[in-house]
Formats: sequence, C-alpha cells, structure tokens
Amino acid sequence: MRSGMFHWLAGAAVAIALASPANAQKKYDTGASDTEIKIGQTVPFSGPASAYAGIGKTQAAYFKMINEQGGINGRKLNLIQYDDAYSPPKAVEQVRKLVEGDEVLFTFQIIGTPSNAAVQKYLNGKKVPQLLAATGASKFTDPKNFPWTMGYNPNYQSEGRIYGQYILKNHPNAKIGILYQNDDLGRDYITGLKEALGGKSATMIVAEASYELTDPTIDSQIVRLKAAGADLLYDASTPKFAAQAIKKVADLGWKPVHILDINASPISATLKPAGLDISTDIISTAYGKDPGDPQWKDDAGMKAYFAFMDKYYPEGDKQNTVNIYGYATAELLVHILRQCGDDLTRENLMKQATSLKNATGSLSLPGMVTNTSPTDYRINKQMQMMKFNGERWELFGPIIEDAGPAG
Repeated sequence: MRSGMFHWLAGAAVAIALASPANAQKKYDTGASDTEIKIGQTVPFSGPASAYAGIGKTQAAYFKMINEQGGINGRKLNLIQYDDAYSPPKAVEQVRKLVEGDEVLFTFQIIGTPSNAAVQKYLNGKKVPQLLAATGASKFTDPKNFPWTMGYNPNYQSEGRIYGQYILKNHPNAKIGILYQNDDLGRDYITGLKEALGGKSATMIVAEASYELTDPTIDSQIVRLKAAGADLLYDASTPKFAAQAIKKVADLGWKPVHILDINASPISATLKPAGLDISTDIISTAYGKDPGDPQWKDDAGMKAYFAFMDKYYPEGDKQNTVNIYGYATAELLVHILRQCGDDLTRENLMKQATSLKNATGSLSLPGMVTNTSPTDYRINKQMQMMKFNGERWELFGPIIEDAGPAG
C-alpha cells in the first residue's frame, strides 16, 4: 500500500448519468435501505501491520464527511470496523460477524494479503462483494475463480515484472538477493520478478530468504543475503520488516541497490522509523501523487485532501501516504456507490465496479487512467519508478503499464 499508491476516482469529479428512469423501482440486498448502506471492514488496529491502521481511520473520517454532505443518494454510510490484528483466524471471525451478525451489504478494503486470503472463499460462497481489497496478490484479481473479489492495489506480479524490466535495463549484471514475506504477497513479487528476468533469473538471483509475520527480526536473513554476494536487494516486505532490513543493511555497511515494494514505501511508516539518512537511494514505484512532493503544492486534488485532513482527521499525519491511500480508496468507493443509483444489490455493486472507463482520480499521476471489465478486475495497471532522496520520493522515467496477464 504505499506512497504514491493510488489510482482512484474522485466521486465529486466524475459526472454520472444513470440510465434508470427516475421512477424505477428501488432494489436492495441485505445491508441497504432507503436510509442506510452498511459497509464491513477489518483493519489491523493492532499487531505486526498496525502501521496500516491509519487507512481505516482515514476512511471512517471520509465517510463521516460524505454523511455530513447528505450521504449517497440520500443514504448514510454506516462503516462497521473490527480489529483483526493482521491475524487470518481473527479476520475470519470478524468477517463472519460482519456478514452474519451485522448483515453488511459488502466488505470494503479488508487490509492485507493474509486476512483477505483467509476470508475470500467464505465471501464468494456467500456472494458478498469483497470490494477493493487492500492487497495486490494475484488471486484477488481472478474473476473466473473469485467473481465477488476485487483487489485495489497494483497486482504484485505486475509490480514485480516492472522491477524486473528496470533491473535488466539498468543493472543487467546484478547479483540479486531476495527478502520476502512468506505468504502470497512475497511469492507473487518473486513470480513477477522471475517472469521479467526470464532465462537470466537462475544466474542473477544468488539467494532468497523468507520471514514469517511472527518473526521478531529479520537480521539473520539480511546477513545471509549479504554473505551470498548479492549487490542488489529485492525487498518484498511490509513496513515493520522493511524498516528492520534498512537498519540491518546499514549496520553491516552493505551498500546494495535496494528495491523496496510499494507496500513498504510509506515514508512515515517505514523510512522514518528506519532512518531517512540510511534510506537514501532506495527505489520503488508510485501510482499517485505524494503529499510530500512540492510539485503538487498547488494541485487542486492535493489541496482538497489537506483540507479534509484538517477538518475530519486533524490528528492524522497528512504526509503519511497510508492516510492518503485511505482517502483515495474511500473516494473511489463513493464514486462506485453513486453509480449504483437506487439499485443497491450486491450484483449491481460488482457490475459498477467492473465497468470503469478511462476514469481519473483527483490524486492520480498525470496521464494515468483506470479501466476495468468483467474479465479484468485490476484497478491499477500503471506505475512510475521513484527514488528516495533523503527527504522525499522523486519520480523518474516514464509511466509503465503492465501488459502481463490480468489474473
């Protein structure tokens, strides 16, 4: 989830003409009514991924703003949130509670690959939308097998393919050491990288080291990768462990090219805890405007975001891209719900989410658009490379659109 991590729609910026006649009959599924739309969500307010808690807090604040403005077509948004501590068993328990107890219309932005994976079959079996899941694992953009699941983040395999292209062009003789989270997130990043490296992958990758979410540190893994002779560190992790990796790399006096996945790139959640000085020159990707980048200081979308934070979430860090990600995803959901009109059925919700055409978000990078279809659920297929300069991320190179498979 990351810094420039967002490609979404500004609900207020896109005019939607509803095809239904004004007197069409209203349609509701469980969780929707004339006055309310119930939305369910689990968030790691505690646990090893608590750095992402700001996502849920920002989204709750955004929906409060929408409700104060009259809601969605006269209906108030009722966001019901539970802490899953980034624990799959806890996520299962809480999502069952949301569906069977609270009777939500859909789940929104469940955070993290492990939690989403734990509830995907259950939600699809119940035909409850798992909408804009906060993960880029490929199994969450697989409409053939999971038609009720739609991920939001760039597909991790797509991102991995982009890093592979970058490495081949700029570091063709690199000796690659891979650090990865031992779950779908980490494995997808490795798959994408190896696909892009092709026949060179076997010779360029000199070592791989995984970690578990329950591991207290990843020091031994970093030591092992350095000892293998790696001069490029491919880091497929999350903020807590990425910060540890940056620190250990510095402690060892090791100076590899360090590529960090988009989920672990927030400055406030990863680079500041690690140390901005030792994070200089780390490389990642972006798909949205960074609030810390001065080139956007007069941007209308960024001004609206800052004004929102001042009024509705003043205790939140405006520079933390975790919060801007929460704003972006809430903005997209509001657009989709407005597009549903008075047909608030689960089927129509998925229909609207999977028929976005050349949509542009208020904070998306210039030139980026979103297109979805019943066979391609990916919200974000375009990215741009960036490098940390010691204070902020700097974009470089062209916008790259992944041409790989949708699933």
